[in-house]
Amino acid sequence: MFPPAGVIAAVPGIPAGRRDPSDLKRTQTVEKSHGRIETRRIAMRTKLPSRLDDNWPGLTAICRIERRREMKTYCSREVIYAITSLPPEKLNPLALLQLSRDHWQIENGLFHVRDVTFHEDACRVRIGSAPQVLAEIRNATLTLIRRTGQTPRPAREAFAEQKWRAIRLVMTS
Repeated sequence: MFPPAGVIAAVPGIPAGRRDPSDLKRTQTVEKSHGRIETRRIAMRTKLPSRLDDNWPGLTAICRIERRREMKTYCSREVIYAITSLPPEKLNPLALLQLSRDHWQIENGLFHVRDVTFHEDACRVRIGSAPQVLAEIRNATLTLIRRTGQTPRPAREAFAEQKWRAIRLVMTS
């Protein structure tokens, strides 16, 4: 079969094989904790297709981020694509990988906690500014709970049983 499997393009006089574009930068991190191995890989290009300039003026890079989690009983793999308008001097693949991870730490630290603690995703309030007001009340409640040194879910359950403790916490803060 011609060309051989795995060959992207062949140039006379140059050995056949896969070659990355000159502007492609890659890096990866590996972490072992909580009974799992997490591997994060990023491939970043700064030479962009012209069609992207039309839709996203100021775009400086495109990225492919792969997250792989290996546990004892199963593995999971997630691939996402991202664009950025960061200035070229900040376009370090390792820094972009960390930015992506920091974003998910915020997501997990706030939105996931609000959903697990207050079942926010099940809330059917959708009209006017009421959803934003309820989100701020939930955030304030989480702040008060964390100031007491408790974790959100057990504290919510305890305050549901002893409402006077919840009222006292709000009144003294």
